[in-house]
Amino acid sequence: MLRLPSTSAFKTLRSFTVQRKLLPALVLSVWAVPAWSADLLTITRDALENNAELNSVRSETDSVEAARDVARGDLLPQVNASGNVVHNRQYESQSSAASTQAGQVGQGTGNTAGNDDPFNSVSLTLEASQALFDARNSREVTQAERQIDQQVYVLASTEQQVLIDVATAYFDILRANDILDARLAQERAIGRQLEQAEEQFEVGLIAITEVEEAQASFDQSRAERIAAQSDLQVSFEVLERLTGQRYANIEALSDDYPIAPPSPSNRDEWVDLAVQNNPLVLAEQAGVEVSRSGVGIAEAQRLPTLEAFANYQYADNDIDGIEGYDTSSQIGLSASWPLYTGGSTQASIRQSTYQLEASQYDFEAQRRDTVQQVRSLYTQVSNDVSTVDAREQAIVSNQSALDATRAGYEVGTRNIVDVLNAEQNLYNAISDYAQARYDYVVNLLTLRQQAGRLDVEAVEEINAWLQGEEVTFTLPEDSNSSVTNIGERPELDQ
Repeated sequence: MLRLPSTSAFKTLRSFTVQRKLLPALVLSVWAVPAWSADLLTITRDALENNAELNSVRSETDSVEAARDVARGDLLPQVNASGNVVHNRQYESQSSAASTQAGQVGQGTGNTAGNDDPFNSVSLTLEASQALFDARNSREVTQAERQIDQQVYVLASTEQQVLIDVATAYFDILRANDILDARLAQERAIGRQLEQAEEQFEVGLIAITEVEEAQASFDQSRAERIAAQSDLQVSFEVLERLTGQRYANIEALSDDYPIAPPSPSNRDEWVDLAVQNNPLVLAEQAGVEVSRSGVGIAEAQRLPTLEAFANYQYADNDIDGIEGYDTSSQIGLSASWPLYTGGSTQASIRQSTYQLEASQYDFEAQRRDTVQQVRSLYTQVSNDVSTVDAREQAIVSNQSALDATRAGYEVGTRNIVDVLNAEQNLYNAISDYAQARYDYVVNLLTLRQQAGRLDVEAVEEINAWLQGEEVTFTLPEDSNSSVTNIGERPELDQ
């Protein structure tokens, strides 16, 4: 549990802070949610529903699952029907010698000069086949199933990335708001110091150089305040991009939020969790199996195929003098065995083997990267605990230093530059304390993400420590903000 600041430190923190619990959001647009306070859990759920990148991966997952059914269809019975209706007209100029000598034109055999003999014909063909042995298609189905496994891990990774992105954006807003509060208080304090210096100069108690020192510090504090306002607005824009909507207010993190070392407390346990559960590692591992299936597909090109087939044909026409129709049917087995393909089969096997090797290296690279990330994050979170405590104590120390410097200035043992530097140090310490708290929260969530343990329940744990206080800072309305219409989702035949 975080050791809370002393009473004097709390007074220092609260003296410059505008009341806060409900942080300002952008002014609602026509498509925004109602104007009530939104917490981290609410915004996370909005992102899981509306995030464009996540929805894209979900659609891609559906596509990969459909590809498995496409591959499986080649192993199931194939039935085709074809037919045609034709109007035929023949023109012949040849005739027999006997017909010519007799002067008989248009009589006899019907194949006389200028004969016009139109007729209609109809044909119908039904074909059915069933693969009995087709190693290539069977292994393509296996590969498609492995691709589904891989895509499921990719989807899980994307979901976790959305969770961490939303949390990071959320706490970046809180961070920016706390820093803005510190910069506003700093500007007011130095402004009062500037006014006091000008009054003292007018009555001849101090030199003009001290007024100029105070003016320079005031201008610097004003610039820092403007930068803090800009950072806050940018932070809100990031959250809007992730969720596709704006919020009237968001809740702040309680001062009682516990800053504790990560649990489990052993770094190697976190590494083991990551290797076993990190979705990116598992996706690369599944990718190895996809590539291994590709080798099997290439090798299957050397094997024979066997299928059973049957067909039925019907034909009829209305040529003069011909009655009835013709039919025929076949049933049998068809086999094919590629004996030589110009070396393409062997080349395909080599190609897929190299792809398998590459996927194995990709898996190892991802595993190493994840291990390194977990180790670094574990160390960072552990250090964040000490950093927050040190930053908290720095507020108390800098407040005491400022009080002592002001007392020395009043009796003439310290000058105004000393006072201004002490003011600057105090508000920097307050800003650094806010930075350290939110760094801890984000780094802890990122550690859980790398270990494959970041989910909505983890967000709920932090959400329980949110609370409400109003702030006065309001961002301008963006009249150009809108949701892009991507059209209706196509209806699928079941």
